[in-house]
Amino acid sequence: MLAALQVQHILLGTAILLLTSVLASRASERLGVPALLMFLLIGMLAGSEGFGGIYFDDAGTAQLMGTFALAFILFAGGLDTNWQSVRPLLAAGMLLATAGVLLTAVFVAVFAIAVLGFSWPEGLLLGSIISSTDAAAVFAILRSRSVSLKGRLRPLLELESGSNDPMAVFLTVTMVAIIKGPTGSWFAAFPSFLIQMALGGAMGLLFGKGLTFLVNRAKLEYEGLYPVLTLATVLLTFGATETLGGNGFLAVYLAGIICGNADFLHKRSLSRFHDGLAWLMQIAMFLTLGLLVFPSRLVPVIGPGLLLSSFLMLLARPLSVMLCLAGARMTFAERVLTSWVGLRGAVPIVLATFPLVAGVPRADTIFHLVFFVVITSVLLQGKSLPIVARWLKLDMPLSRRARPPLELDQTDGALKAALTDVLVSHGSAAAGKRLIDLGLPRGVLVALVHRNGDYFIPTGSTVLLEDDSIMVLAEPEALTEVQRLAAGPADPGTDQLNAPTISP
Repeated sequence: MLAALQVQHILLGTAILLLTSVLASRASERLGVPALLMFLLIGMLAGSEGFGGIYFDDAGTAQLMGTFALAFILFAGGLDTNWQSVRPLLAAGMLLATAGVLLTAVFVAVFAIAVLGFSWPEGLLLGSIISSTDAAAVFAILRSRSVSLKGRLRPLLELESGSNDPMAVFLTVTMVAIIKGPTGSWFAAFPSFLIQMALGGAMGLLFGKGLTFLVNRAKLEYEGLYPVLTLATVLLTFGATETLGGNGFLAVYLAGIICGNADFLHKRSLSRFHDGLAWLMQIAMFLTLGLLVFPSRLVPVIGPGLLLSSFLMLLARPLSVMLCLAGARMTFAERVLTSWVGLRGAVPIVLATFPLVAGVPRADTIFHLVFFVVITSVLLQGKSLPIVARWLKLDMPLSRRARPPLELDQTDGALKAALTDVLVSHGSAAAGKRLIDLGLPRGVLVALVHRNGDYFIPTGSTVLLEDDSIMVLAEPEALTEVQRLAAGPADPGTDQLNAPTISP
């Protein structure tokens, strides 16, 4: 009876925390604060020193939860990454994700040793933990303020934040090993790093290709089994890669990119499933980390935390970015904004549990210091980000595209056509003409027209206007011809897709 009652209490508490977090995400948009910060605060309020009184002091469970959640979050991030937009920025992004992370860790270590009184190993451990960034927090703030970033900044930041976690994990694990025993050394770490990255990349490519092939060939009787199939494959990708000595975080991120830029059955529904799963994982992870924090232990680190946050935002991150992007074709303003968009998020807090689990000296101080740095980074950098982007003239209005009332999802591979939005550009030959007079290729169906915020079903006599967005059902060859007709005279034949393909 007692056990059953405890289970009921656990389920009730979990439900209340999840519902509160979901509702708090709405408030976070109005306040211009990332939802992750709200989730953390809810966890702290529910903890042993908060109103909830839930005592939780198990760093091992928090680390396991964080690792489990990050695998799905990174896979979902990969699914949402447009390879065509990030490919031109691959060199710059990878440099920021590797050398940039290492430089940030070293700069922070020097500061921690010179100002905060840490030893060299402890300083490098602290720098390694807070070396990675979280672009999800950045874009959440920008969305709440209806602001976007110009040019190549958004794909560059997406690529950096999605690929810099493996480097931070490697540095943290290496420093914990060096501090805990005589067997760890930087000389042994370098070849290990190369092996981990190479194996992680190879396994990510292998499982990404394998997953798309499996989904298209499995022919499962029940559609509800496809999410189970992809979920199991993500866990298999991470687990198998780590077992073989590779970096599982890199593997799942690359697998997500491979899948997200390929065609496979039920792509739209599976993408939605993993997006929802990623949100669930974020909420669970942040709540767990919030429960792990003791607010009373944050008080002693306020002074050092403010100093460390200021150094990280004003010197460590800008110096590492400027050095890494010295040869990139970017303006000085773009480099400055990239430097400022260095918000810390979930990964540093998860990594801060590693020394706790290993029993490293001063691990509790490092954990609460990192937690404080993350909060100040989100509040100070996050709140000022729209202002800095506007000051550098790199902001632009956020395009909030209306959700189409019509969707198409490939289910059996028999239909090769895709439902796609095509923009009627300024000066287009199609503007001012009736649909029946356009001479569209055989088999093309214009299903909907989006004009002035409204959708309507067209007829043959419907006259298209500039800036109309037409939803076209067509096979790839016919779609290319429709795009050519809709293109303006200044860029004939270019791809005028205004949004990603609705169905693969």
